[in-house]
Amino acid sequence: MPIAKPDALLTTDQALRIFTSSGALLRGHFVFTSGRHGDTYMQCAQVLKHPEYTGTLAKHLAFHFRSDAIDIVIGPAMGGIVVAYEVARQLGAIALFAERENDRMTLRRGFAITPGQRVLVVEDVVTTGGSVREVMEVVRERQGHVAGVGVLVDRTNGAIDFGVKQTAVLSMEIPSWDADVCPLCREGKLPAVKPGSRAGRQP
Repeated sequence: MPIAKPDALLTTDQALRIFTSSGALLRGHFVFTSGRHGDTYMQCAQVLKHPEYTGTLAKHLAFHFRSDAIDIVIGPAMGGIVVAYEVARQLGAIALFAERENDRMTLRRGFAITPGQRVLVVEDVVTTGGSVREVMEVVRERQGHVAGVGVLVDRTNGAIDFGVKQTAVLSMEIPSWDADVCPLCREGKLPAVKPGSRAGRQP
């Protein structure tokens, strides 16, 4: 039974305050998971370490899908695990996560999707949408119905279309460049850093 309430929606300013105050919004020279470079990075792990913030952000997503009879909420490991759990709690659904095995997204640990179940795919940050699409494929391979996609931060400012109902807590256009044309690399003032789950300085 959904517990998200009508006051669950956040304004853009409210969402930005949450990400900024938690230290999730970073400025510098970064390498994204996609391999592209940028000067702004959203490190959602910093906001998700705060249960109160996490609950508030998840309530925003859950509100949009409160009438969609969601059975399962699933996200990719690692970024989507906490998001999936809290959104599922808000919706009274089951929380799962997909993970890579032999470089392919799949379900492990006894997780299963029954044919016909309505599934909401969630993620922390979307840059190219690759991980979300992989998880959608996992759901469809098991004959689940992808009822929608919800993300905390859409870095494309709404440019990505997953072909289903979708929403984001925060949509913002964060410029990124291929590594060989990155202006920050040309300037050479800041080393490129990959601050995500597979962190490390890049040459």
